[in-house]
Amino acid sequence: MLVLAATATMLSGCGYNTLQSGDEQVRAAWAEVLNQYQRRADLIPNLVRTVEGYAQQEREVLKQVTEARSRVGSLQVTPELINDPAAFEKFQQAQGELSGALSRLLVVAEQYPNLKSDQNFRDLQAQLEGSENRIAVARNRYIAAVQAYNTTVRQFPSNLTAMVFGFAVKPGFTVQNEAEISRPPEVKFQTQ
Repeated sequence: MLVLAATATMLSGCGYNTLQSGDEQVRAAWAEVLNQYQRRADLIPNLVRTVEGYAQQEREVLKQVTEARSRVGSLQVTPELINDPAAFEKFQQAQGELSGALSRLLVVAEQYPNLKSDQNFRDLQAQLEGSENRIAVARNRYIAAVQAYNTTVRQFPSNLTAMVFGFAVKPGFTVQNEAEISRPPEVKFQTQ
């Protein structure tokens, strides 16, 4: 009994409980990220059907959105994804492709005034914008949770506990076009 109490005190003093707590926070934050991505994926078929009615000529863009959404849906997303950097990167790439396809779809909408004025499209566009904002907030919370967890995993003496119990650093989100988005945007005004 005395040995058990001593062991529990040693584990809590060496960061074990902090590691467990951080791991749970990362998992919860990741679950919220997935929840928001799923919300967006569920919304996309409605958006595509709304646009299809107006933009028959833009079949290629609609096809790209549908295919990107299909690739996202085909990924096996499990809680272990955040422990596998290669799978995490693949997931992130698929989500990035879907975001790009949705951006092109919104440009299509700009080219069709009737579509822009359609109440259904405006509602879906607002929902999509809200989804993107929710995803950004969820990703930000995940990034913060991973940062706190990874700090604990790498700091002494908790790094020794992490090594003994197999706690590894978790991947954070990155951007795939860092050089492109690092440049300031060029603003042009048409003069006639």
